Amino acid sequence: MYDPLLHYPLREWISSRNLADLNGAAFPFTLRLHANAARIKSLFWDLYGSRPDVEDQFWNLADDLYDMFLERPGHLKQQDLLREKDPYWLLSEKWVGMMMYVDRFAGTLNDIQQKIPYLEKLGINLIHLMPLLKSPKGSNDGGYAVSDYRSVDSRYGTLEDLKGLLESFRTRGMLTTLDLVMNHTSDQHEWAQRARRGESTYQAYYHMYPDRVIPDHFEEVMPEVFPESSPGNFTWIEELGKYVMSVFHSYQWDLNYSNPAVFREMLNILLYLANLGVDILRLDAVAFTWKETGTTCQNLPQAHSILQLLKACTEVVTPGTAFIAEAIVSPEEVIKYFGSGEARGKECEIAYHATFMASLWDAIATGETALLEKGLEELPSKPDRTTWITYLRCHDDIGFGFSDQHIADLGKDPFAHKQFLLAYYTGKFQDSTAKGVLFANNPKTGDARISGSLAALAGLEHARESGDQHLIDQAVHKILMLHAVILSFGGVPMLYYGDELGTGNNYTYLGHPDQAYDNRWIHRPVIQWEDANRMAQPGTIEQRLYDGLRRLITLRKASPEFADRNSCSIERNGNPHVFSYLRWNDHGARTFVMANFSKVRQKMPTWSISNCGINPLTLVDKISGQAVVVSDNHITLEPYEIIWATEPSTFEAFQAGDSGR
Repeated sequence: MYDPLLHYPLREWISSRNLADLNGAAFPFTLRLHANAARIKSLFWDLYGSRPDVEDQFWNLADDLYDMFLERPGHLKQQDLLREKDPYWLLSEKWVGMMMYVDRFAGTLNDIQQKIPYLEKLGINLIHLMPLLKSPKGSNDGGYAVSDYRSVDSRYGTLEDLKGLLESFRTRGMLTTLDLVMNHTSDQHEWAQRARRGESTYQAYYHMYPDRVIPDHFEEVMPEVFPESSPGNFTWIEELGKYVMSVFHSYQWDLNYSNPAVFREMLNILLYLANLGVDILRLDAVAFTWKETGTTCQNLPQAHSILQLLKACTEVVTPGTAFIAEAIVSPEEVIKYFGSGEARGKECEIAYHATFMASLWDAIATGETALLEKGLEELPSKPDRTTWITYLRCHDDIGFGFSDQHIADLGKDPFAHKQFLLAYYTGKFQDSTAKGVLFANNPKTGDARISGSLAALAGLEHARESGDQHLIDQAVHKILMLHAVILSFGGVPMLYYGDELGTGNNYTYLGHPDQAYDNRWIHRPVIQWEDANRMAQPGTIEQRLYDGLRRLITLRKASPEFADRNSCSIERNGNPHVFSYLRWNDHGARTFVMANFSKVRQKMPTWSISNCGINPLTLVDKISGQAVVVSDNHITLEPYEIIWATEPSTFEAFQAGDSGR
């Protein structure tokens, strides 16, 4: 809609910047700016319209966008145009990711360069490099306390090393994800240091108060993120004589996004990283970015406005850049980070499917899939052109934040069920082989979460220690089955480094003072490449897992029906231990997935397949390459077996795609 109060001064601004004289190079920028200007202004006024300087701040923002567009390299501008032509590029079945700590996976950024063939052989083409920007030595929350957003931490290398690695990934068709820690900075950041020195401009970058009046008002409603290790949400800074909001840790100061200067600073940092060649930015702790007394200071409407404004500005300058919302919140809240209402699909392109992840672990513990199915069926549909990250483990703990009502609907007591899960994954339940540990345990409420590696939680670590070959085989099948689910369900599957080798818990963290207080370091291993080389020895656990995953990834990439075009339906099958779903595409390809979450053989009736209009007698398993055996109208699945069952026409096309990879 044309708005003379906006578009006339916008034309004047464009003219003053001589954008028409750039031999057409600025045309995409001006076109995108015109298309997004009304939305940018509306969101900016929603956040900052009560300020007397809002008009000046808005045009300063326009200047920022122009300057960052000029700095964008030509090859990235061309990449932007290609991705604009294919708005579904991120939803392809071709993408398979891995998240890793640079130092703990390989050493330095240059060492990561040497591991590219290892990643390519496995089939990984989307790399999430965990926090690598400059942070203080010692307590830094695993790199999430950033002291300089424009510098690489010297422990990992230099900015030039990062640029070289990004270029290596790009030339190989691999995407890169980096973290942008939005909610807070390290107390060693220049802004915090200048605030300490009394500069009012930078004190306004944070939430600072001379006494406990306002902090106590906040504390009445705000929950504590780490009640054991970091109680409260404010820290007294002696040299300032003020309390600073520090929701996560005392050394992480929360930024004040009610100050438009903070928004502009973070936008410029985001665009700076995008201009380095980062494809996807994981926006950390986005649920916390807006603070208001009398609220939990999480998931507030203004937090969504900030994300929508960041997205609208990014679409003007670097439209080929995608966002991941790091919002590990309830299902009804996480779906909002794709954008809702008029903003549906205009916030973040990607979100973590934490409900799916936790529900998979619930199904492993119980051997039943009812809670998994119910949670997925009642999850609102996501917008077009958005996708999930499907994953099993990450650097963080596992929270079993299921809906109490869902658990009650299944005839279980919600509190007792969650206590069962905590007991199961710490190995305190009969027959459990898991070796996790409680994280953020609250003895008063019984609330806790779980830390531990995938191998430890799936029983592989215990099996190795016992030397029981049956338990080893069972754990290997369990790990491969779980990965086959996330590779086929829909979304961008994200492996966690070391899981492809069956890496167990890392107990050495207890010997490091800056880690010992946080048992999440138990699942942040240092890869021992001498041990990892056993993947080249037939029959070893490392070889079985690495080659098994490599095959599954290859099969996924040859299955266009696995592209995430909202083309997945949960199919109830009458067996409470078997999770099944149908995947399809617009060209008629269909795959019916069946996964046995039980440690005993299961028979699944074939009527659920017939109900999809598929003849079960004609199916072929993509994974084994063999016909699916039907006996007495049932399909038999071995313990922790998964079948990707497809029709002959799909299988023939799949074989052609697989052989030509």
